[in-house]
Amino acid sequence: MNIILIDYGMGNHLSVQNALQRLGHKADISRDPQRILAADGLILPGVGSFNRAMQNMHGYGLVEPLREAVLGQGTPLLGICLGMQLLGRDSTEGGESQGLGLIDNPIRRLPQSGNIRIPHVGFNEVYWQEPQPLMAGIRQRSDFYFTHSFAMQKEDSDARYIYCDYGQTFVCGFSKDNISGVQFHPEKSQRTGLHLIQNFLEVSYA
Repeated sequence: MNIILIDYGMGNHLSVQNALQRLGHKADISRDPQRILAADGLILPGVGSFNRAMQNMHGYGLVEPLREAVLGQGTPLLGICLGMQLLGRDSTEGGESQGLGLIDNPIRRLPQSGNIRIPHVGFNEVYWQEPQPLMAGIRQRSDFYFTHSFAMQKEDSDARYIYCDYGQTFVCGFSKDNISGVQFHPEKSQRTGLHLIQNFLEVSYA
């Protein structure tokens, strides 16, 4: 199976690659448009600023090949942390900037109030109301590892969502056709995180 981790000069690609290797799968890190177009599955990891990340995506010529692979060819895509946010419509992080627009949701800063500290760091429970292919075989209220200050807003009614509570309820994952994303880091979330990655791989195999 040909899995490509999209390299745009930011992110924790090696951690995700190591998690895939633990599951017995080889995945290459690449920014080659032809390899992206030829992939069986794509993973977009990321840590850092949304604005800078989109500048890099455009600078490396990755936006159009990625959109063609996902929207034109139906290649399964998983965005992780910042990678999930980049799939959205726009963000105010680092200044107003447009995202990849693969889901019609904006990204906004988590509100700070009372004892809630931003960034949100550490393990927290997630839950969902509709069937989620990514969460198959994973129990409700399982813990995943978070580190972020911004989160996706729920506006696209065609997607199914995963939620987390931190001061308020926020979207921490979604699936829409062949596109999915998680705000948390499955590669840092022990066995449960590996189970989620395996679920994505099985969707890619289908």
